[in-house]
Amino acid sequence: MAEVLVEFDAAFRGPHGDRYTARACARLGDDGLWEGWLEFTNVDAGAVIRSGRETTQPSRADAMYWATGLSRVYLEGALDRALRPPRRSAPTTVHVEPVFNGPAPPAVEPADVVVAPRPVLDPFEVYAQGERVLRRELMALSPDHLRAIIRAYGLNGGAGARALTTEVLAEYVVAEVRARVDALQAEAGVTSASQDADSPSR
Repeated sequence: MAEVLVEFDAAFRGPHGDRYTARACARLGDDGLWEGWLEFTNVDAGAVIRSGRETTQPSRADAMYWATGLSRVYLEGALDRALRPPRRSAPTTVHVEPVFNGPAPPAVEPADVVVAPRPVLDPFEVYAQGERVLRRELMALSPDHLRAIIRAYGLNGGAGARALTTEVLAEYVVAEVRARVDALQAEAGVTSASQDADSPSR
C-alpha cells in the first residue's frame, strides 16, 4: 500500500511560473523492495501530477532516508521531468517496395567450392638429387597431389596424366621430368647422363 513519507511545506515555481507543492511517496513492491516517487500539486489549479519511479530502496527506513534528503533543486528537476515525460518516437512507416525478394547469396556457395590441391614439391628440384629420390617422394603422395604437380609444371602432355594409381602417375612424372631435363641439356650442348645408377633402362 502506498504512503506519503514526507510532505514539503514550501511551494516553488514550475517551469511555466505555476506554484507547486511536493510530497514524497513510496510503496512496497512485489519484489520486496520499496519504490519511491514524487507527487506535485498545482497550488492554483489543484491538479496533481506524479513523477516516474525516483528510487528503489531495500527497506522503508531507507526509503524514508531518501525522502528526507531531497533538496529543492532535486524537486524542481523532478517536477520538470514529470511535466515533460520522455516522448517515444513512432516508427517510420515505409511505403515503398523492396527491389529484391531477399538478401544477396554468399559470393560462393560452400557446396560449389572445389579446392584443387596445390603442388607439394618441385619435381625438377627433387630430380636434381636423383631419380631414386624423386620416385620415393612421389610414391608418398596421393594421386590428387600428383595430378596437381602435373598441372602446375605442365607435364600433362601424355595419357599418363589421366592414370588412376599412384605408381603409374609417379613413373609418368619421373619420365616427363627426365625428358625435359635431357632436352634442356641437349639444347645447352651438354651430354645427358643418367641421374641415378638404378634408373630403369629406356
